[in-house]
Amino acid sequence: MAGKLIIFSAPSGSGKSTIINYLLTQNLNLAFSISATSRPPRGTEQNGVEYFFLSPEEFRRRIANDEFLEYEEVYQDRFYGTLKAQVEKQLAVGQNVVFDVDVVGGCNIKKFYGERALSVFIQPPSVEELRRRLVGRGTDAPEVIESRVAKAEYELSFAPKFDKVIVNDDLEQAKAEALRIISQFILNEE
Repeated sequence: MAGKLIIFSAPSGSGKSTIINYLLTQNLNLAFSISATSRPPRGTEQNGVEYFFLSPEEFRRRIANDEFLEYEEVYQDRFYGTLKAQVEKQLAVGQNVVFDVDVVGGCNIKKFYGERALSVFIQPPSVEELRRRLVGRGTDAPEVIESRVAKAEYELSFAPKFDKVIVNDDLEQAKAEALRIISQFILNEE
């Protein structure tokens, strides 16, 4: 049986990664979509495991050939994107493919796959709480936090475009809700 697609988007600090990592430990046959990037491998990263490493020229050629579901040029010549062929390969072997993407990428993947995909937006209880969480992490300078909060305000405007919105004001509750929603989606079709 072909797999399904689950798309997660959220502002930084919403708890998205924590929720996704929890879901990966459940018995849902979930596998991350392996993205492509034009940056060089870091540390022990291997081509085809963490990412597909492409040169900027190869990335542009594949964009021109319409081989990406979504992509973004984050900095000059620094691309990230999701290759259609890789996702199809994962679906064909029955994996349920998980995407951790920005809101625009999430909307693009949903538009491409329609009902085969479930899009989930993880929302912080408020912008103030998001700021508090980002400050609490202690990993970013104040100006970086303010830039993330400004970006979050923009990203929050996309929430209505997603199939499901989970407000993460209690992490255990949000994980349970995500598990229920994803399990239902995976089990309810064919």
